[in-house]
Amino acid sequence: MASIVQPSPTFPALNLRRSSLIRPPSSVRFPLKCNAADPYKFDGGNSAGFHLLTGDTVPASFSRTRLEDSIYQNTTRLRIFSGTANPILAQEISCYLGLDLGKIKIKRFADGEIYVQLQESVRGCDVFLVQPTCPPANENLMELLVMIDACRRASAKTITAVIPYFGYARADRKTQGRESIAAKLVANLITQSGADRVLACDLHSGQSMGYFDIPVDHVYGQPVILDYLASKAISSEDLVVVSPDVGGVARARAFAKKLSDAPLAIVDKRRHGHNVAEVMNLIGDVKGKVAIMVDDMIDTAGTISKGAALLHQEGAREVYACTTHAVFSPPAISRLSSGLFQEVIITNTIPLSEKNYFPQLTVLSVANLLGETIWRVHDDCSGAIEPFSTLGID
Repeated sequence: MASIVQPSPTFPALNLRRSSLIRPPSSVRFPLKCNAADPYKFDGGNSAGFHLLTGDTVPASFSRTRLEDSIYQNTTRLRIFSGTANPILAQEISCYLGLDLGKIKIKRFADGEIYVQLQESVRGCDVFLVQPTCPPANENLMELLVMIDACRRASAKTITAVIPYFGYARADRKTQGRESIAAKLVANLITQSGADRVLACDLHSGQSMGYFDIPVDHVYGQPVILDYLASKAISSEDLVVVSPDVGGVARARAFAKKLSDAPLAIVDKRRHGHNVAEVMNLIGDVKGKVAIMVDDMIDTAGTISKGAALLHQEGAREVYACTTHAVFSPPAISRLSSGLFQEVIITNTIPLSEKNYFPQLTVLSVANLLGETIWRVHDDCSGAIEPFSTLGID
């Protein structure tokens, strides 16, 4: 029997509804449901055990009836199409909105060129294209640009690029001479291809929004992770939130404030090259505490794994890793599954192949978060209501 987990009373400052979790592809046995699914957990690496959480992430002030009435009255004007990067997330978003995914034909020619054709009319419609620019970043980015162009030439009223993970976001400034600012270049490409606005989740840095000459709706995956942590029986007095580097202090501070204003610790890191990190020192006290490391993304896991090792050396009882984007470039899986972490909590902004699952991994879904934002954009509603606000990070 499925059990409903209520938020722990040890989190008085946390007032979020239950988010949904997803299973890996191999464990799906029933049609997708947008309000409940299971985290992917292993028992000794032999069998999968599942734990069901239910509920919605829609604020109580927005009734489901009003949402459904509005959507059904405007089904001919709201269309959602998915690229090939993350079709499962796009399907969950359309399920949340009570719509079917738009029919689209995407194929590769023998030489690798991308062909896109819409299989239904979008004339006068608000079109939302769900396509993260995750690895392979170049192919997925080019596919998004061709999809936008196809919608523009099909006379769509507005075109919104829904980019759960925005690739090239790390190249957002010049740190050395003769470097490119690729984030600005990609923003220009998306704008010039015909997009009217962008919906992005957890950009690597806030200034990336300014690279676009069109409106950008920036949402955070942190409320989904906070909601999940609220279900755990962890005393607020035992918690400490840790930023893996100085650049993530603002993000970690906002996260700590939502966790009953938990104390903050900072890992002082010196980077000597791309994807190479060296931990130098720890600022703060973690002895005997449950440390929650917060970052926007995990690539090779070098930074966060070395930070976790330092936390254990300083006496941390348990270490959790929380991130929105799981890029997981090699050797990330071996580092994350080495026993340093009690649990690694990620979201499904980037699709995760089955071979990359490991016992400590938990995947949360941001489909309801993105679906609610899409509806508000389409219905011209404000997005600045918890838990869809920026959490004060910017």
